[in-house]
Amino acid sequence: MRPLFIPVCAAALTIASAAAADTLAIINATAHTITDRGVLEGATIIIDDEQIAAVGVDLDVPADALVIDAGGRPVTPGLMNVVSKIGLLEVGQVSAANDYSLSGAPFSAAFDVTAGINPDSVLIPITRVDGVTRAVTVPSIRGEVFAGFGAVVHLGLDDDLVVEEKAAQYTAFGGRAADAAGGARGALAVFIRQAFDDAEHYDKNRRDFEQNRTRPYVLHHLDLEALLLVLNDEVPLVVDVNRASDMRVLMDIADDYGIRMIFNSAREAWKVADDLADMDISVIIDPSNNLPTSFDNIYATQDNARLLHEAGVKFAIATTSFNDVNNPRNVTQIAGIGVANGLPFDAALRAITRSPAEMFGIADDYGTLEEGKDADVVIWEGDPLEVTTLPTHVIIKGDLIPMDSRQLRLRDRYKDLGDDTPIQYR
Repeated sequence: MRPLFIPVCAAALTIASAAAADTLAIINATAHTITDRGVLEGATIIIDDEQIAAVGVDLDVPADALVIDAGGRPVTPGLMNVVSKIGLLEVGQVSAANDYSLSGAPFSAAFDVTAGINPDSVLIPITRVDGVTRAVTVPSIRGEVFAGFGAVVHLGLDDDLVVEEKAAQYTAFGGRAADAAGGARGALAVFIRQAFDDAEHYDKNRRDFEQNRTRPYVLHHLDLEALLLVLNDEVPLVVDVNRASDMRVLMDIADDYGIRMIFNSAREAWKVADDLADMDISVIIDPSNNLPTSFDNIYATQDNARLLHEAGVKFAIATTSFNDVNNPRNVTQIAGIGVANGLPFDAALRAITRSPAEMFGIADDYGTLEEGKDADVVIWEGDPLEVTTLPTHVIIKGDLIPMDSRQLRLRDRYKDLGDDTPIQYR
């Protein structure tokens, strides 16, 4: 059987057959592997079922493969944005469409976003056609110290989107966050330490707790159970923090309790970059958030990503601003802003593929173009970090994704209105 060739411009005509194919082969690719192999020119990527079977040059293409000719264009792993509300929020002004935060619940750290994830969200197709194939969907802090668990999700065709439930616990530290503990950073630090002490005490005295013979705890016992996952190094603690001095306080807490921390937003992280590298604390940054907006980030700078890279800090690039969490597809634009301010291109691409996968525990299956990894692969028109560049093909878990979304259908519907168009569509 001769291979079926799909030129880049003709993908829409063969989506149905491609999605059903067991074997895909991408040929003539400029493959950004995000491994020690670097960039492979004229590469072939063979996908068998849901996994990458081979990546290399001059590979034999299986006779029954559906072949996509990349025409020399860039091919990357699927992108991963680790700060999103994907599946949890449709319209911000509609409270019934909000499944990412609590109000008045007896617990907070125990909150798990997983049950609220909607696989039919219209935002999923909008996001994946721009090359984002994995995301972390996260809770928001609303008046409590701990916000609960986020989840890693894929944006493919399966209804079961959850890749890793309870992927991380979330909290915040800074001026506004301190309101949850009395209004001062010192009180917030004490509360966090007390919560961890209580979790350890609860774990050692469960029988006494059941008999109402333990001292009072600052949190619900379900919250203490949740914090034990952090203390036992089963999940990281992601902290929204910006000020360098706040990061130093948190690093002391991480060291004292043996906690794996990830700093989110981290606009002043460059000031403590060497300490972050020494303690192996990862950060999540948004290079577009590079101007001071409060007393918590007076030293925000355009050089944050470059300086972190030069110091050897592991970082992911994500849409950390609340205004952008419903637009995780913007991650390529903000990575490009990092490159425009001195971050090497390869480091920026790694920060939206391999590094976030490593931070959230899915790097064994995702984040690079290499044999055995999940087949999340994107073919681009050109430079993937250029704002005007779009994918031509998106493959998630071996499925060639229809390059279609509600936004695109609305665009096409109203793009050319002739005189015979019914009045309601004008």
